[in-house]
Amino acid sequence: MKKDIYIFSNGDLKRKDNTLYFEGEGKKKFIPVEQTDNIWIFGEVNVNKHFLDFAAQKEICIHFFNYYGYYTGTFYPREHLNSGYVLLKQAEHYLDPQKRIIIAREIVKTSINNILVVLRYYNSRDIDLTDYIETIVKYLEDTNSCDNVEQLMAYEGNSRDLYYSAFSKILKNPEFSFTIRTRRPPKDKINALISFGNAVLYTVVLGEIYNTFLDPRIGFVHTTNNRRFSLNLDIADIFKPIIVDRVIFTLINKKIITEKDFINELGSIILKDNAKKAFIQELNTKLESVIHHPKLNCDISYKRLIRLELYKLQKHFTEGVAYEGFIAKW
Repeated sequence: MKKDIYIFSNGDLKRKDNTLYFEGEGKKKFIPVEQTDNIWIFGEVNVNKHFLDFAAQKEICIHFFNYYGYYTGTFYPREHLNSGYVLLKQAEHYLDPQKRIIIAREIVKTSINNILVVLRYYNSRDIDLTDYIETIVKYLEDTNSCDNVEQLMAYEGNSRDLYYSAFSKILKNPEFSFTIRTRRPPKDKINALISFGNAVLYTVVLGEIYNTFLDPRIGFVHTTNNRRFSLNLDIADIFKPIIVDRVIFTLINKKIITEKDFINELGSIILKDNAKKAFIQELNTKLESVIHHPKLNCDISYKRLIRLELYKLQKHFTEGVAYEGFIAKW
């Protein structure tokens, strides 16, 4: 199985003969190119064309994040899985409003259902979240009557905002209380964790799209416009509650990350490097953990579930098999 490489140090990333290596802070580390899927760069790292040509040849995506933990872009190699037919069918389902709303509704409903899975889990553990659940269930029911994507996004946004407001009860830690979702910049610690986790998940999904025939530029909930990618945003919304948010709860409740792991810089709350590393480590543990898939009757990792979600979309476009989003049991 191929693995992802994460670089937090400053230095140079180079090609060395038929492999890659990172040189920084007086150390050299070789990277097994045939076993590498993605490279994530969080430090100040220099690369050159020689390196990028080799990475493209080996079909390695390289994701860049800036000092503040914001995603800045991806070196996305030339697609190695191409299908004009799949591209045309994907575009057809975007351009036809009736076909688009079917997919968009299923994505939004699946996302809201996974939010409810998390809330019901904690509600069953003596945390009273009944009011949150009942309101979000109403939003979920209302999506059935939506006839345009803007309405769907409004219900999804309202559900997610209410869900985030329940974090303070779930975490029971005044240092990580939640008031309102703020993004650029995040105004408190919990927003900093949410933003960082979501940004990482967007790129995880992007890396999985690269291994399908789908085009990441054509989404269905998020409008295809001047942004470079949108399909990864759609699919990430499904998995945020059951991957990113669970990681956040684990990190805080087990005190792996504490209030000391943040700094306030010009009104923006930033995770320290050690906190980013801890987050990535826990996220990888979650992505590599397996569950039993009832329909497939086999054990499967969360990362593989993301790939399967994309395959289901592809079959919807090309074979007319109705897309059904993945709803977790827990």
